Amino acid sequence: MSRIFNFSAGPAVLPVEVLEEAQKELLEYQATGMSILEMSHRSKPFEQINNEAQADIKELLGLGEDYCVLFMGGGASLQFSAVPMNFLEPGKIAAYAVTGSFSDKALKEAKKVGETAIVFSSKEAKYNRVPKPEEITLPANCAYLHITGNNTIEGTEFFEYPNTGEVPLIADLSSDILSRPIDANKFTLIYAGAQKNIGPAGVVVVIARKDFIKGRSKDLPEMLNYETMMDNESLYNTPPAYAIYIVGKVVKWIKAQGGLKAMEERNRAKAKLIYDVIDANPDFYKGYADVDSRSLMNVTFGLVNEDLEKKFAEEAEQAGLSGLKGHRSVGGMRASIYNAMPFEGCQALANFMLEFKEKNK
Repeated sequence: MSRIFNFSAGPAVLPVEVLEEAQKELLEYQATGMSILEMSHRSKPFEQINNEAQADIKELLGLGEDYCVLFMGGGASLQFSAVPMNFLEPGKIAAYAVTGSFSDKALKEAKKVGETAIVFSSKEAKYNRVPKPEEITLPANCAYLHITGNNTIEGTEFFEYPNTGEVPLIADLSSDILSRPIDANKFTLIYAGAQKNIGPAGVVVVIARKDFIKGRSKDLPEMLNYETMMDNESLYNTPPAYAIYIVGKVVKWIKAQGGLKAMEERNRAKAKLIYDVIDANPDFYKGYADVDSRSLMNVTFGLVNEDLEKKFAEEAEQAGLSGLKGHRSVGGMRASIYNAMPFEGCQALANFMLEFKEKNK
């Protein structure tokens, strides 16, 4: 077996240690006589997996008993609808900072539910940056402010979050969840598709203040009602059990690495390797994001022409550097370097970029 360096944006790289543990437990989980894939979600072993994963996520984020962790299906895309359906009441306005393709999709779903306001947009500049906190002014009767913490496609990231006062702050943190320390208590609700940074496809993690979730409308579809999910410990229906199991493993792996501070140190070091090559070779590589908004998770860049970009992607693949082709809406290159991407992978990419320039300048 020869593992490549997987720079795909999601489903994405997972820690080898987690995959090895899952491999050992695949046929039989902890003397239960069965696989997790076969186990009832109402059994005591799975209840322990579910509870430990929730507790570990809260511990890493420094959250208390006033917050809950939910595991839901449908990915972040379903949350685009669930958020306004739960919290955008008549007479209120939902505020959206539009910083990329996914926040634009979230806004479109909210418009189907009620009144919305765009409080920031970098769309005309091809989503090259996120706003500074002082650039955001909330409307009167604001139901909530929605932001996308890291823009996977465009390669930008919030490093300073808006101050919303009494207005709930809701964030899609799908591609930077648990990648660095944040003041999670600033957020009323966070959601994150697991397949980018903390697990496999199939489960979305929701982290929310319990008092915010309580009192939802009884007219909501049960599967989109956060209160239903909270009251049933995410077990109202059969959950994506194996995906939750892997998320639990990844979260324990993060804790074993030294927690979020250690994750940030290594993620910054990895990103610096690639950004340094881009900055040192402006005649050949061009970063898409403004420097102050550059993502630690998704490094986006272009080359001097499309033919070279195609050649770069092909030769990188042959060199064991996979998934570097940029999203079709942006083009160019994208290196997704989530928590599980080793430092050696980013070093290999940086070396390849330098060698590719020398051969093609």
